[in-house]
Formats: sequence, structure tokens, C-alpha cells
Amino acid sequence: MNKTRRLVLSGLFLALGMLLPFLTAQNRELGNMLLPMHIPVLLCGFLCGSYHGAAVGAICPLLRSVWLSMPPLFPNAICMAFELAAYGLCAGLVYSFLAKRMDDKKIFPALFALIAAMLAGRFVWGAAAAVFYPMAGLPIGVDVFLTSAFISGAAGILIQIIIIPPIVCAMKNFVLKK
Repeated sequence: MNKTRRLVLSGLFLALGMLLPFLTAQNRELGNMLLPMHIPVLLCGFLCGSYHGAAVGAICPLLRSVWLSMPPLFPNAICMAFELAAYGLCAGLVYSFLAKRMDDKKIFPALFALIAAMLAGRFVWGAAAAVFYPMAGLPIGVDVFLTSAFISGAAGILIQIIIIPPIVCAMKNFVLKK
């Protein structure tokens, strides 16, 4: 894929990352559960590569925070910027590694890369939260990390596992081959 197409797609994914959270804006708990900003960042990592995915992941929560005041800049958007950058970076790196060794039209490379990216992103969020949450006077411990990273977002994790690999395969097969 050429540089212009990657840049345009990255812009599209950034715009989606800004817009999708509006679907859950009235209910913060629903947004924390469905994780609407994560989907475009993961797709950007898969389809545009690790650097574009990391850039969109880092920019999206910070831009949304500055522009719309949600999520709050400190510490939430800062921790999310680290988390989403890790999502985009890891999704792109692992997928490109596996797609070269396997058939990239199959769902396994996308599924494996997605799970790896989700785990890496959550641990990066935990590390960022361990640094920034105490500065904001918020408690962070293993119980808060596990609840925030895995339990409260379980529905979003499941949705991502169900929809992202087929979207990646379809985009690779039909849209990006032209």
C-alpha cells in the first residue's frame, strides 16, 4: 500500500476514533464497557501498519480530550494514549510478522495479533496508570488494574474479537488489493 493511501486511511481511523465514542457519550459506564475508541486504532494498526497505528492511538484520546473534554486529560487520556499507541503498534507488528509467514487472507493471523495487542495495550495502560493515577490522587492497585483492564471492558473485548478479524480479512481481500 502506498504512503498516500496509508495516510488517508489513518486520517479516517482517527476520525472514527473521535466519532465512535459519541455512541456511548450519554452513559460513561457503557463507553468503558464497549471501548469504542479502541476499534479504529486496532484497525489502523492492522491495515496501515504499526507506526500509523501507534500514531493514531497516541493522538486520538489526547485530541478528543483537548477538543471535547472527554476523556479527562489527566490522568485518563494520558494513560489511554499510551494504551492505544501500544494497541496500534503491537497489532501492526504482530500482524505483519504473522501475515508474511501465513496466508494473510485467513483469520488466524488477525485473531492472534488482536489478542496480543489487547494484552500488550492493557499492560501498558497498567504501567501508565501506576505512574499517573497516584499523581492525581487516585488509587491504583492490582484489583483496580484487573477490574479496569479486563473485567469492566469484557464486553468490548468480546466485540473486538468477534468483529475485528473478519473486517481485517475483508479489507485485505477486497479493498486494499486494488
